[in-house]
Amino acid sequence: MTDVQHTPDAEPARVTLSVPAKSAFASVVRSTATGLAARLDFTIDEVEDLRIAVGEADALMLEVAAPRASLDTVFTLAPGFIQAQLTVATVPGAELDINSFAWQVLNTLADTCTHDTVDDTITLTLTVTSALSDLLER
Repeated sequence: MTDVQHTPDAEPARVTLSVPAKSAFASVVRSTATGLAARLDFTIDEVEDLRIAVGEADALMLEVAAPRASLDTVFTLAPGFIQAQLTVATVPGAELDINSFAWQVLNTLADTCTHDTVDDTITLTLTVTSALSDLLER
């Protein structure tokens, strides 16, 4: 069983990760996501889909990152549910390429995927729910 305890009245668990916005550190974010999904009893295929989705999100965010920026990720966890919220400071006027192949892959693999720009900061939020989530809540 999972180490993440959740009751209907409990706050979801949160894991915060901050790495330099450089491609060399993208694997740290992907590895963290997959480790968390495994601890939440996601299936092997769901863990792999999440790894790919977070990798695509990383790639999109790194394209617009300002020099010396950090990529901040907050994972929100509940049984059968992971939300990854990635935030990066951008170069002025930068926008995510929502017509890219990476965006299409991300939207295919995640249950939901949104992005928001405030000043020169972009936040991308994706959620993934396990097919086993109904069983985990019982």
